[in-house]
Amino acid sequence: MQPVKHFLQLKDLAPDELDYLFERTRAIKSKFKSYQQYWPLQDRSLVMIFEKHSTRTRLSFEAGMNQLGGSAIYMHTRDSQLGRGESVEDAAKVISRMCDMVMIRTFEQDMIERFSQHSRVPVINGLTNEYHPCQILADIFTFVEKRGSIKGKTVAWIGDSNNVCNTWLQAAELLDFNMYVSTPPGFEVETDRAGVHGTAHFESFADPMQAVRGADLVTTDVWTSMGFESESENVERLKAFENWQVDAAMMGAASGDSLFMHCLPAHRGEEVAAEVIDGPQSVVWDEAENRLHTQKALMEFLVLGRVN
Repeated sequence: MQPVKHFLQLKDLAPDELDYLFERTRAIKSKFKSYQQYWPLQDRSLVMIFEKHSTRTRLSFEAGMNQLGGSAIYMHTRDSQLGRGESVEDAAKVISRMCDMVMIRTFEQDMIERFSQHSRVPVINGLTNEYHPCQILADIFTFVEKRGSIKGKTVAWIGDSNNVCNTWLQAAELLDFNMYVSTPPGFEVETDRAGVHGTAHFESFADPMQAVRGADLVTTDVWTSMGFESESENVERLKAFENWQVDAAMMGAASGDSLFMHCLPAHRGEEVAAEVIDGPQSVVWDEAENRLHTQKALMEFLVLGRVN
């Protein structure tokens, strides 16, 4: 029996598998846009386990599974025995006998690692404190869709070195592009936590204007990650980040056809200026939609393998 393939970090997939997913995404999206029915996962089911709230993750997985001919089952830990003391290991053994895939959006990476070790079916990381691989699949596909191959390009990350930043760093190693990262002092990248092997594909800049100079893509995220919102009341944190807002001046320092991305939700006037996120270089709405299409390609691949 083939071992079960999980998607817990971006680096769980090899570069050729990522390239395959981008090609499948293009084909699946084309079918969707031309109203062609495509049901490769008919009669298959996805269980979605949420510990963190969501808009885009739930909608994209649920709609995506329905569009592939399958069904999606929503569970929140507060409404299940997982929220009442049942062990992750026991839950995995039961849940994975009743479905074909499990997507988990939670806090600690350790939780989904433990779940996957006892699951009979593929487990997908819908977001953890450490990584957000489904988001970066969509982001890179969006870049490829707009500008072609990302190999050799430069991506500038401005702001907190969070789960999205960590996953971008993994992507740079896998797909051979450059990451320029600028964070406030005290919020620097931790390579061990990011799961990367060194600094061959990224460079840190104290000055965000230097990080964006000549970049092909500028991207950011909220200054306070989900689950830590009380920190937004901390005046010192907001003050620490005040020079890391992506504004028109920063985008002007990037390459002439640079794109802007943000995984959303966004706080205009904090990590990004309204003139940028609502401006002509922004592709955030395409980026959000592409969560749907890349995740359909991912689910097809995890259940069926490569298809012609």
